[in-house]
Amino acid sequence: MRLIMFDMDGTLIDSGFAITNTINYVRENLGFERLEKNYILEKVNEPHLNSSEFFYGTKEFTEQQTKLFEEYYNEHCLTDLVLYDGIAKLIDDLKDDFILTVATNANSQYAKKMLDHVGIGANFSTILGYDSVTNPKPHPEMVNKILNKHSITNINAQMIGDSHKDILAANSAGVDSVLVNWGFSNHEEGAIETIEELESKIYQKFKQ
Repeated sequence: MRLIMFDMDGTLIDSGFAITNTINYVRENLGFERLEKNYILEKVNEPHLNSSEFFYGTKEFTEQQTKLFEEYYNEHCLTDLVLYDGIAKLIDDLKDDFILTVATNANSQYAKKMLDHVGIGANFSTILGYDSVTNPKPHPEMVNKILNKHSITNINAQMIGDSHKDILAANSAGVDSVLVNWGFSNHEEGAIETIEELESKIYQKFKQ
């Protein structure tokens, strides 16, 4: 069997408003100013950025920050949530030929709720979030956990994401990856622009 791992935010779904509004809600409650949407999304995807320090000024996320984040996100994460054009067809095309999974740095329960809301959740055998691992992406733990769960070797898997965090996690696990450019980052090079191109890249990788 062959397995595909998708990142969620910025790859399958455009959840930019939910993410930025939640971060700004936490910031305002902590006495910080709101930040601009594109700026937040660009920073969220930076592999070596300490998000808690950058957004909230602490070395690690505090209990208060986590509580504020989850309180707002849980209530609003389905607001303004859309699938990127062509994703529903892509998933439909792939589901009979591959085991489809999601590896996301979002909470796995929220991720399932969001993917169900946009109508594709049932197609994924595993939806793994940051709460299911000790080290989120760019660490390879999430990728390895999915491979082990489905007894798939790394050469029979592929990771699709819009961030270098996804690519680094895949590389460290010896898994092939594809960087896409319709998400929250604007990659100058090495990223594909269309879903059609992604589909042909997936089938190309697994041609016997």
